[in-house]
Amino acid sequence: MPWIFQTTISPHPPDFPQYTNHLPLYICMYTVIQIPYNRPSKELQRHPKTEAMKNQYHTSQLSSNQCGSSLVQTIDAPLPLVWSIIRRFDNPQAYKLFVKSCKLRSGNGGIGSVREVMVVSGLPAATSTERLDELDDECHVMMISIIGGDHRLVNYRSTTTLHEISEEGMNGGKTEVVESYVVDVPAGNSKEDTCCFANMIIGCNLRSLARITEKMAKFHL
Repeated sequence: MPWIFQTTISPHPPDFPQYTNHLPLYICMYTVIQIPYNRPSKELQRHPKTEAMKNQYHTSQLSSNQCGSSLVQTIDAPLPLVWSIIRRFDNPQAYKLFVKSCKLRSGNGGIGSVREVMVVSGLPAATSTERLDELDDECHVMMISIIGGDHRLVNYRSTTTLHEISEEGMNGGKTEVVESYVVDVPAGNSKEDTCCFANMIIGCNLRSLARITEKMAKFHL
């Protein structure tokens, strides 16, 4: 059964022995609670635009050896500002906590470009080779595939969409970011463990994005 994940803060670090023996301290603050798609929950009641975007861009047919999930982050910052950070395929380290550096191997940052990402120490990987499959500045859609690297995320594909949920707010507007992915389950791991690991990374990145863009909006940078 597919899962949707909701992140909650916990003082106890999660345990992912199949992936790594230790994780950086700043991601050990978070754990993940699994909630089935069809389970009613107030926390899962989202803006109608969010549900429309999820239905249009974040629905995938999974094979028996795949898993996937979607995460939603509300940001108190205007959409153009948030999109200007996310769309920079050549600069993921602007908000992604686990990226040490990034270099374009081909292309200029547009569709079809390939980047080589260097990962911070403490994770079970050093590099990740990624391709930009879609970049729609009008609909605010970005799709990326992982095509290489020394990690176990085989056939990883992600879709990120942005939409405005309010023109009001402390910082001139509110934006919701939806990021979903599909990935093969590595041998020896369960679907739940695989999604749990991926969701922790994505959740930390989205919270980092929110902190950065909200600060930028507040000070009109």
